[in-house]
Amino acid sequence: MGESNVKLLGSCLSPFASRVRIALRLKSVDHDFIEENLLQPKSKLLLKSNPVYKKIPVLIHDDNPICESLIILQYIDEVWPTAPSILPYDADERAESRFWAFYIDDKLVPTLIAVLIAESEDAKKAA
Repeated sequence: MGESNVKLLGSCLSPFASRVRIALRLKSVDHDFIEENLLQPKSKLLLKSNPVYKKIPVLIHDDNPICESLIILQYIDEVWPTAPSILPYDADERAESRFWAFYIDDKLVPTLIAVLIAESEDAKKAA
């Protein structure tokens, strides 16, 4: 991809970065994807862009970093409103969608990670 005013710092293995990549594609937003190697020290760009959590994903739009995937999705929906909306238009449906997205982040993803890194069957069952 060529130079773009939109960059996404992420990893192909990250469900959080994947959710942002899907949203950018849905909105047809041209962007550069910058792969962060999660097994190496964090890049200077990541540390500069997200100095608080030092985590991916980070969307950089016109040199302004936006952190945390759910916040990034809301930002994408607001900045590119003419493309299909990511969230429903109805306020109740939007709230329900946000609830389930938060639930997945808070409960499901940590459980999946615990199962994946568990070293024994007992540890997997406990997770």
